[in-house]
Order: sequence, then structure tokens, then C-alpha cells
Amino acid sequence: MTDWPVARTRDEALVYLDLNPCECGSVETEWDSGVVSSGGALVKCYSGACEGCGSDREYLFSLPRREVMPSGWPTFGGPEPSQLLDAGEWLWLADFTAGNVPEDPENARRVLSMACAAVEEVLKFIPEGQDNVPAEAFWSARGREVREAEPPRFRRDRLLVVRDTYRELADR
Repeated sequence: MTDWPVARTRDEALVYLDLNPCECGSVETEWDSGVVSSGGALVKCYSGACEGCGSDREYLFSLPRREVMPSGWPTFGGPEPSQLLDAGEWLWLADFTAGNVPEDPENARRVLSMACAAVEEVLKFIPEGQDNVPAEAFWSARGREVREAEPPRFRRDRLLVVRDTYRELADR
């Protein structure tokens, strides 16, 4: 039986798919999703045709042990850290979204809510009683690059300030 990474929620899976473009470089794909049987296990399948080149794309994800009920938008997962995106990728997502806030107040709120939720995901990688995201929480090239650029950004105190700032801005 093959082990696939767990997609805790639809929102998390869609972020992962956006961060992993087609070989042609396009992220534009109209995704269909459903639970299918593969290798004797039930998995979540996302499939679609790349709008850039027409290639078929398909990703399989293990189901979470416990279903995560959405609690607003976005809902990336429960209390456990992600298996799809590492800590650096989540902070990259927060930086990217917060750096592209539209002027429209409603869309600005949604973008800042996503940035806030992405920082929350980084915080989940910090073990209880520790102050920093550990080195093993960075497994992707993008994630390691973000960490290497400024390691102190992965301290709990700094992450909490960033998260709270995004939350305050979203609430305005």
C-alpha cells in the first residue's frame, strides 16, 4: 500500500496544488475532487486538465484520521502540523498574500485572513515548550530558502506578532 501525504482539508489541498504547478509552469487547473479507492485505501483524488498545456493532472492524498470541520475561511487543518506544506512554505504563503492585499475592503479581509491562517500553520510546527520551528519542519526547497533568508522569523514570539497584526488588519 502506498502512503500519500494527508490533506487535512480542501483549503489545504488547494493551496498545495497552487504551489505545485504543472510541468509547463501553469497553476490554472479546474480541479474535480472525490474519494476513490487506490491500492486498497480510500484517498482523496484531485484531477483536472492544465489550462496552460492541456496535460492531465492528478494528485492523491490520504484522508485525515479525524475530519476537520471548517471554522471560517480558510480552514487549513486541525491542531497537527501540515504534511503537505512545510513551515517555510506556509510563511512564504503568508508573505505572498499579505504583500498583495487589494484595496476592496471585503477582498482585503479575505486575503489578510489567509495570511493570518498561514502563520497559524507555521506555529503548529513549534513543539510544546520550545520557542523555534525545528529544522526538520523544512523539507521543501522553497521552505528551506525562506528559513535560510531570515531564521529569526521562525521564532514563536515573532510569529505571534505577525499573526496578530494580520488579524487586526483583517478586522478593520
